[in-house]
Amino acid sequence: MADIELKDIRKNFGATEVIKGVSLTIKSGEFMVFVGPSGCGKSTLLRLIAGLEDITAGTLSIGGKVVNRLTPKDRGVAMVFQSYALYPHMNVYENMAFGMQLSKSDPGAIEKRIHEAAEMLQITPYLKRLPKQLSGGQRQRVAIGRAIVRDPAVFLFDEPLSNLDAALRVATRLEIARLHEKMHDTTMIYVTHDQVEAMTLADRICVLRDGVVEQVGTPLELYEKPQSLFVAGFIGSPKMNFLNGGFADKFKAHTVGVRAEHLDLKPEGGVWPGKVIHTENLGADSYVFVDVGGGGEPVIVRQNGTVRPANGSALTLSPQAGMVHRFDADGRPMAA
Repeated sequence: MADIELKDIRKNFGATEVIKGVSLTIKSGEFMVFVGPSGCGKSTLLRLIAGLEDITAGTLSIGGKVVNRLTPKDRGVAMVFQSYALYPHMNVYENMAFGMQLSKSDPGAIEKRIHEAAEMLQITPYLKRLPKQLSGGQRQRVAIGRAIVRDPAVFLFDEPLSNLDAALRVATRLEIARLHEKMHDTTMIYVTHDQVEAMTLADRICVLRDGVVEQVGTPLELYEKPQSLFVAGFIGSPKMNFLNGGFADKFKAHTVGVRAEHLDLKPEGGVWPGKVIHTENLGADSYVFVDVGGGGEPVIVRQNGTVRPANGSALTLSPQAGMVHRFDADGRPMAA
């Protein structure tokens, strides 16, 4: 079992406090994703769990054992880095075997685990190749395979797909999802800034902001029931539309939020009048950007299929029933 428990974890770099009292329990076998804006502390928190940074204060337990003072190799964790971190002079087999050889594992056991991992990740044909002879996606799978052969209790991923192009990100994301299914007893923690990765891979998502936990929940909980204006604006792509002032007064709130797919366009008779300023056609969907006045950002409306309202044309917007999020002046949700 590899439950991970963080109790009031803090990390200072000199006089700067980067992690400001994070408490979080990650269940054994869970796929937890850390998300947040740049500088929020998500990668630092991952490195604290890995043992690559010292914890300033608080307690970190893995499998019920306090590991604050344990070295990375003694924590039962394996980390997959954004940069792959492969040895360029070693072939794929040697890269995957290196960690087990250092721990003086039986050569037969090493070979067995490497071939099992290579088959799982579909990299068996590349075992004799050097890293420079592989594509970015293949290198990342080798890095994951090197972690698998160590049979860790905990997998840590630090933005592993950010160096890949769009097509490779989709393919490798699928590989990681399949890996989680096959290794369902292994706890996985994944850091990303990518909304799609977070929403599709996570059992639960932890949203971090300025070194503190803003909200933890399943992807749908965060999407449908954000507990702050920040989470509402951060989770989802495109982000939630926000309206203040007179727009929100109609709903007796300081700010109202409506997602792009929960707005209907009407020639007239809607709640908010506006003017089309731009349309993005993506094939299956279209995004219509509407200026409703008030000096704020344009409201984004998602429409099925291809629509082409003329720029400058007047129309009205109406939020769908029950789909308006109301927030008070502190950015907290208001009761329905």
